[in-house]
Amino acid sequence: MIHNKIKVLRAERDWTQAELAGRLDISRQAVISIEKAKYYPSLELAFKIAAVFDCQIEDVFYRG
Repeated sequence: MIHNKIKVLRAERDWTQAELAGRLDISRQAVISIEKAKYYPSLELAFKIAAVFDCQIEDVFYRG
């Protein structure tokens, strides 16, 4: 299973789910689903998420 640190990274920056969604040009519901691992983003979106957090994709997504 693939896990992510999006909630932690978002909290470190004091961003709401809506703010992150706006930066990614996706819905807030999509952010919620990705955070809860109910939805896995496309590779393109995963790289975009990493870029928004200014980190490597491996720092956001990991196997667990």
